[in-house]
Parts: sequence; C-alpha cells; structure tokens
Amino acid sequence: MASQKDIIAILEKLNLPLDIREFPQSTKTSKEAAEAIGCEVEQIGKSIVFKGKNTGKAYLVVASGKNRINERKLEEIVGEPVEKGTPGFVREKTGFEIGGVPPFGHREKLRTFVDEDLLAFQEIWCAGGTSHTVFRITPQDLLRATGGVIISVK
Repeated sequence: MASQKDIIAILEKLNLPLDIREFPQSTKTSKEAAEAIGCEVEQIGKSIVFKGKNTGKAYLVVASGKNRINERKLEEIVGEPVEKGTPGFVREKTGFEIGGVPPFGHREKLRTFVDEDLLAFQEIWCAGGTSHTVFRITPQDLLRATGGVIISVK
C-alpha cells in the first residue's frame, strides 16, 4: 500500500510547498473536504480512477469537486470505453483507497487528465493519501507533478 510518505517525497522532489492537513472528520467527498478546509467545493481536485474496458488500463481524472465527469468525453480521448474503477482496481493501481487517492504517488504511473475548471484557482486541494488528509497545490504544480493533460470533463 502506498502512503502519505510517497506524496511528501514527490512534493519535496519537485520543491513544492508541504501544506498537508489532517482532519478528525472525513474528507472523503469533495463536500466534506471543502467544509473541513473552509474553501469552495470547486477548489477540490477529486481523483477519480477509470478502467479501460478493452485494455484494463487505469486512467486518472483530477476533476473540480463541483463537476461530474462525462465518461463519453473521456472515452473519446482515451479511445476505448471506460468504467469507474472498483475499490479493488483502484487500490491495485494506485495503492490508495477510494476517498484518499492523491493525484500522484501511485503504485503505477497513470495516464492523467486534469479538469480545465481547476485552472481558474490560485490553489486547489487534493486528497493526501487517506480519507482524512488533504494537501494544497497550485494547478500549475499539479500539472507538473502529474504530467496531466488539460481537458474539459463536463
């Protein structure tokens, strides 16, 4: 299982600020995270793992907490039908449980897509490896850390 140490190591390697916060209450959903942090739900970068139905590949979408991901758009981009990853698939590919999946530091390097709506903010908040942990990052640093491609998820 991957850990918060993996996230810290990547942040340090990229010389990014270590603003990791742990809360007693759950930050598993975008709404819970925004309430705990005191930010808008739009500023939450939720990490959703999809599975390619033909290849079994894992694809990661980091979307604004307010947005539902249009799976058809994602299918056009990746060139195959997709479905949301099961808890077991997500754990196998990332090393993290659903609700705590960070945008990087995974067991495997995932093809990553970043919601264009996140670029509107100076800072966003992403899961930090557990369902009680988040960290702050700029959208530009998120793109640098993930190698993600900017897309419209709606």
